Amino acid sequence: MTCELCHGDGGVLLWQNGLCRVVAVDEPGLPGFLRVILNRHAREMTDLDETDRAAFMAVVFAVESHARRCLEPDKMNLASLGNLTPHLHWHVIPRWQDDRHFPGPVWAPARHDAPVPAARAAASAVMAASLAAALGPGDR
Repeated sequence: MTCELCHGDGGVLLWQNGLCRVVAVDEPGLPGFLRVILNRHAREMTDLDETDRAAFMAVVFAVESHARRCLEPDKMNLASLGNLTPHLHWHVIPRWQDDRHFPGPVWAPARHDAPVPAARAAASAVMAASLAAALGPGDR
């Protein structure tokens, strides 16, 4: 089976270094949805040595902090599942009480189909554009 995260970016590439990359995920109704993806194939966090595990999580936490600062969501969701794509990656998802799925997980059926407020969508674009500067030197 071909791993889609080994052979593709997994979203719109915003930043990367030798260890991992951060992509924007185009998920309708969920502005600011980001994914931090390990650049090499590994299935579990414990497959990484302690140095890489700490560095990978430092990027996840920096991405979460940047999203919180820029978007001021009601809640942040961090998730690492990998059941469908067994390649290490973390979902970093800002949540609002009026989002389509709240308070359920983003993978649950939508509770409504109201549009995303325009100001939130605009803030998400600014957040994505400023992410590389917030994370510092990378390969992008």
